[in-house]
Amino acid sequence: MEPAKHVKSALLLVNLGTPERADADSVKRYLAEFLMDPRVVAIPRFIWSPILNYIILPKRAAPVAQKYAGIWMQGGSPLKVLSEALRDKVAARLPDTRVELAMRYGRDNIDAAIAKLYAEGIRQITVLPLYPQYSTTTTASVEDRIDAMRARFKDATFNVIKSYHDHPAWVEAVAQQLTAHFAQHGRAEKLMCSFHGIPEALVRKGDPYAAHCEAGVHAIAAAAGLQREDIVMTYQSRFGKAKWLEPYTVQTLEAWGRAGIKTVDVVCPGFAVDCLETLEEIADTNAEIFKHAGGVRLNYIPCLNESDAHADALVRIAQGAHA
Repeated sequence: MEPAKHVKSALLLVNLGTPERADADSVKRYLAEFLMDPRVVAIPRFIWSPILNYIILPKRAAPVAQKYAGIWMQGGSPLKVLSEALRDKVAARLPDTRVELAMRYGRDNIDAAIAKLYAEGIRQITVLPLYPQYSTTTTASVEDRIDAMRARFKDATFNVIKSYHDHPAWVEAVAQQLTAHFAQHGRAEKLMCSFHGIPEALVRKGDPYAAHCEAGVHAIAAAAGLQREDIVMTYQSRFGKAKWLEPYTVQTLEAWGRAGIKTVDVVCPGFAVDCLETLEEIADTNAEIFKHAGGVRLNYIPCLNESDAHADALVRIAQGAHA
């Protein structure tokens, strides 16, 4: 839905990004940009660049492309398709605001989106990274690009919403997702909240991500009528050999399977929409690992995606930033 021509403010939703296609070349280009961001990998560039470009990408691009191919949708990757659908839902609720979507990496990036909005005469831009929990590896990288845009568009005003891990509207939306699943399918023996991991060293240096994850899970449990101890919080998607936040999702699932746990519910509230890390890593690969260890069924509870509750929550979060 396009706003009226007189609109002078915009809401820019920002997600991580995605390869353009599910092939090795596209994945290689995307990962090269993503993994060269010093916010993501802090190794000095002169050391990291040859390792990435001559060792990691040639080895990993094709297998990762195959994983993307297994979840690809008509119109692109799930992250792209679902983010666009979510944008449209939010736009329908904000007829007096220009709502746009940008990706931090890959096509349709932040720079292009802001240049487009500026060309339309918009000078007040609220930026909402679709990362509920703040991290220097994600939200801070978006802030880096916004700072560059401030220098380029000096008469524009930018307001970045840094996190919404404990915003009541988002917490309630996730809690409703859980209770709806329980009402339809019953509860498994274990309930896991799996978040994307980050290196533990970053948290020791002050990154609030782990604290935001914990605070969010505590609030979600209360809103869903659960005790905090009813939810096991884990971290997934470890990359490299450094110690990341623990407990690790895959190791926890393996231990549960060996211990005789047969059913597990898994929700991933760190992801706004479903993507490779949820649909392939959790619902497919980790489900098979759990079964191989002795489990019977892993029930993956989808992200909020383009649900009405999610769109309503994001609107409240955005509006609250101006209150």
